[in-house]
Amino acid sequence: MNYRIKDISLAENGKKKIDWAEVHMPVLVNLRKRFEAKLPLKGIKVAGCLHVTKETGVLIRTIRALGAEIAWCGCNPLSTQDDVAASIAQEGISIFASRGVSNEQYYDDIHSTMKIRPNITIDDGADLTVEMHNDGYVQDEPVYGGTEETTTGVIRLRAMQSAGKLKYPVIAVNDAETKHDFDNVYGTGQSALDGIIRATNILIAGKNVVVAGYGHVGKGISKRADGLGANVAVTEVDPISALKAKLDGYGVLPMNAAAAAGDIFITTTGCKDVITGQHFGKMKDGTLLANAGHFNVEISVNDLEAMSVSIKQINDNNQEYLLKNGNKIYLIGEGRLVNLAAAEGHPSEVMDMSFANQLLSVLKLANLKGSLSPAVYDVEKSQDQEIAKAKLESMGLQIDVLTPEQRIYLEGFGEGT
Repeated sequence: MNYRIKDISLAENGKKKIDWAEVHMPVLVNLRKRFEAKLPLKGIKVAGCLHVTKETGVLIRTIRALGAEIAWCGCNPLSTQDDVAASIAQEGISIFASRGVSNEQYYDDIHSTMKIRPNITIDDGADLTVEMHNDGYVQDEPVYGGTEETTTGVIRLRAMQSAGKLKYPVIAVNDAETKHDFDNVYGTGQSALDGIIRATNILIAGKNVVVAGYGHVGKGISKRADGLGANVAVTEVDPISALKAKLDGYGVLPMNAAAAAGDIFITTTGCKDVITGQHFGKMKDGTLLANAGHFNVEISVNDLEAMSVSIKQINDNNQEYLLKNGNKIYLIGEGRLVNLAAAEGHPSEVMDMSFANQLLSVLKLANLKGSLSPAVYDVEKSQDQEIAKAKLESMGLQIDVLTPEQRIYLEGFGEGT
């Protein structure tokens, strides 16, 4: 077996976690049952670069059950669950991932995964896709296309497309409604707060929580913090998003003003240098900092280190920075994705829909076999509807159906007042 993991002896515990997740991911599991007899991915090589969690384990099992040859790596140095990685390796799948890797090892793992010469890539943050382009793998083997799981990755890929650098088609799974309206909002909203609480056991009620960014992730975190009794304020650079936050009942102010008022700061923007040295000096003693964006660039750790006289490890996911002014600031999960660095990531129930989108997008790319032009493509509305309907059915819920007369009315224009 070809793998690089922390410890294969952890496999049994990882298997229990993946088995547990399967029970809570009925849409993806039912898709596996529907397609596995036909082996639609037989002869297809798939390289994946996603957070190695129990939910990802269910996706990997499903892709393999449909006939694909697989190689996998983690997409964040602190998000790999080592027991899950061990279980995947024990099941005979090439995987290169462990928690706490260096930047060099992180990219080595990506390059090891690329050696499979994939026909299809599954990415979260676009690091695999970018490295495929940088290393010339696109020319060496027919790449039918790829998928992208997160907002940050879609932004990077659209930039590549605009610059004329994208060499194979990518389906923006993140932009499916059954992904970003659920995974980003409910998944990150719950799991980000879960990570902060696990790392600190702090009481959220009564705290001033500053959420940087009011996209889908920011909305979810704001709602969950509000529900736990926090006073929520939002910082934004987009006037429309700021207005939405205000009308949703939250305070809106610039980061320079928020810096002195906040007790907990959570960044969600996908942009760099959201919180920097100019803000740290204004913060209260005991302020907590956490990031829910994909990359660890939103909170300037370099500035924080430069302003500190000492750094103390409180626990695995909580570092204390003693500033020169005597105040202490606490950074959760090294400024990396707090919901995966300090917790277990999104709940299985919400990843069920995200990974169902991944699977159906992979099947589409395999079926089209390179006939799509290099570009970033949206998930089709029919796929979104299919997944939403399947999720409702798994919850025992039914909805109304349009009558033929209603369809004619909605599709026409003749009837007025």
